[in-house]
Amino acid sequence: MSKKIFSGVQPTGNLHLGNYLGAIKNFVELNNDDENECIFCVVDLHAITVKQDKEQLKNNIRETTATFIASGIDPNKSIIFNQSKVHAHAEGSWILSCMSPMGWLNRMTQFKEKAGKDKEKASVGLYIYPILMASDILLYDTTHVPVGEDQKQHLELTRNIAQKFNKDFNSEDFFKVPEPLIKKNFSRIMSLKDGLKKMSKSDFSDLSRINLTDTKDEIINKIKKAKTDSFPIPNEESELKDRPEATNLLGIYSSILNQKLEKTLVEFGGKNFSEFKIQLSEILSNKIAPISDEIKRLIKDREYLDRILLEGANKADEIANKKIKEIKKIVGF
Repeated sequence: MSKKIFSGVQPTGNLHLGNYLGAIKNFVELNNDDENECIFCVVDLHAITVKQDKEQLKNNIRETTATFIASGIDPNKSIIFNQSKVHAHAEGSWILSCMSPMGWLNRMTQFKEKAGKDKEKASVGLYIYPILMASDILLYDTTHVPVGEDQKQHLELTRNIAQKFNKDFNSEDFFKVPEPLIKKNFSRIMSLKDGLKKMSKSDFSDLSRINLTDTKDEIINKIKKAKTDSFPIPNEESELKDRPEATNLLGIYSSILNQKLEKTLVEFGGKNFSEFKIQLSEILSNKIAPISDEIKRLIKDREYLDRILLEGANKADEIANKKIKEIKKIVGF
């Protein structure tokens, strides 16, 4: 059975290994399956929930597009576009906001985490952006959404909104209720300097992350300097308890090779991390360095990237506008 897949990445710049293993690598696999219809969105409306430099935002939109293509997403097979070019996303978000209870949004833990202690200063957009995410997904009759742990709650909200709309307006099955696609054998990628912190572009130290624009030498150097502990690699997963840095590096190795952690432990159990790091550096640099080279090449060709985004937006606009017209008719506009 064919799947209609929608997912997006914020154009915040400096995409890293966590973004690749957590999302983009999966996008490529979904793109390569002939039974899937895929739409990959550069979600620039989501990006402005925090203040952006306008020129940097334009560059980041192109860089994210270049990263999609360099990683292996075929723009002739999947739709790639930036969200702000399709007006139906914002229009759909407003309509869905008007029938979504405040209580649902109050339960969203990611707002609490991002807003911090002084949530009164957080933007309204940051608070309601899960409804924009619901609009993104529902406009395309999406059947499946690839999600990580941090977005599972938002997808559940999308499912609730779809079901409520269908019931409120007596329009059974108008909105498809999307299912999550949770990547198997994926380990959440943490900082190379602190196994308890998520890998992030906002970390002060560049040594904490593998950027998708890093050179082969930079990748090797960062893995060499990555924090580990003084114990050998265990044979059993249970022995990794309270060893976050060891768990992280072994998880990266397993994820890049699409294999279970147990298999990695069989391969390296009893060995020292110095030996393991050599192997990890090799597979990572062989995978990421060619992507890095292609991103840098594509970024120089702004005309090509802008054309891909325009063509993708035209295709997405045709689908989304048809849906928004049906929504307006149901609502009574």
